[in-house]
Amino acid sequence: MARGRASPFNISLALEERAELEHWQRCTTIKARLAKRAKIILLRADGHSLSEIARRLEVGRRIVRKWVTRFLAQRIAGLMDQPGRGRKRAFAPDEHRTSGQDSL
Repeated sequence: MARGRASPFNISLALEERAELEHWQRCTTIKARLAKRAKIILLRADGHSLSEIARRLEVGRRIVRKWVTRFLAQRIAGLMDQPGRGRKRAFAPDEHRTSGQDSL
């Protein structure tokens, strides 16, 4: 008998989507974070719970939930990095650089 309530995050993959995500798993030139996101989706599609996926991949349950939610909303495009993320520059890059000499 199943414990707890049923998850609202059920994933059903099309054959093309599954093939693409499995390709990400085998590809040696893809970024590791994309491969991990693909693994999260494949495990959820195979019926594993969010907690089990988090434990297996050694990530937080919130991270698993984030990627499953984004996948459900946007499919494979949702697994890509969004532009403009990260810390903004504190200082503007120097406009004029001399060849190692400071002008006084």
